Amino acid sequence: MKTIVYIDGFNLYYGAVKGTPYKWLDVLALCKFLLPKNDIVRIKYFTALVTARPTDPDQPNRQQVYLRALRTLPNLEIIYGHFLEHVIMMPLANPAPGAPKHVRVIKTEEKGSDVNIAAHLINDGHKQRYAAAILISNDSDLVEPVKIVRYELKFPVGVLNPIPAKPSHELRKYATFVKPIRQGVLAASQFPPTLTDAVGTFHKPPAW
Repeated sequence: MKTIVYIDGFNLYYGAVKGTPYKWLDVLALCKFLLPKNDIVRIKYFTALVTARPTDPDQPNRQQVYLRALRTLPNLEIIYGHFLEHVIMMPLANPAPGAPKHVRVIKTEEKGSDVNIAAHLINDGHKQRYAAAILISNDSDLVEPVKIVRYELKFPVGVLNPIPAKPSHELRKYATFVKPIRQGVLAASQFPPTLTDAVGTFHKPPAW
């Protein structure tokens, strides 16, 4: 079946690869392992550009190297959202006696990716660009576009779940099928340590 894969980049990262040795993930290889009978004609990867933090000043550089690796894959498109950062008051879980019960914190939110995924999923379905859609996410905010594609556009929508231990019950209820992304598949779906593109040769980040 002609298939387009929609990847929620941050959901995949935080759900499946953060804290593992599998961050150098070849998403096309991952999809081929889990969807051996599908003809994957396009992969759409949704993310936002991170900024340097005092605790991790090299974070943007690692992300850029990874996005460069993704661009070596055929028919992969990167669609960007953005980060919104603001200071808010939050209650402390266990304030000390006599101490303030609230504290000012910097809240960072990734904005746009779920809306962008929904828009592309429905638009591509209306234009009949796929015979099946695959969503890599565990975000229940995407239930409504999944329902529209399945029940109004009449296309199957599969979910590859990056958080097998805590699957979204809502997504599982409305998806055509749900498959977990497990550590073994991640290990088998890594880019080579050294890659080459039109600019030249580059390498997997040393910290990974």
